[in-house]
Amino acid sequence: MAEYKPDFIGAGWAFPLRINGRGGIELSHGERDVKEAIRLILATQTGERRMRPQFGCGIQDLAFATNDPTTHGQIVRDVREALELWEPRIDVLDVRADLAPDDSAQVLVELDYQLRGTNERRNLVYPFYLIPGEE
Repeated sequence: MAEYKPDFIGAGWAFPLRINGRGGIELSHGERDVKEAIRLILATQTGERRMRPQFGCGIQDLAFATNDPTTHGQIVRDVREALELWEPRIDVLDVRADLAPDDSAQVLVELDYQLRGTNERRNLVYPFYLIPGEE
């Protein structure tokens, strides 16, 4: 007999929004839903949502910043604060921001987190692009 495991993580609309085979809205379940939610939080500029203006992450305000350790520190702070506020299904373990090895305008945001419902550790790399200034 299979062991019953309740789904502590839940489900939500798939992101990006798409239609399933029956013509309804596609749902994401479990860990996939959490990953999509994290990406949605990081990609949403604070103030972008009219009905929930505090939702999102402040890293979008850094798009024109210099790609240096100071900016990386601000990215780490903003990502940690946004995820701790808006994604209650995870515990943020570590956030790192480093220059991408092959693109001077890209910062790789590395996130280590733990799913609260299962205590499973996961990681995600989110590419963030800075717009280089004129020299």
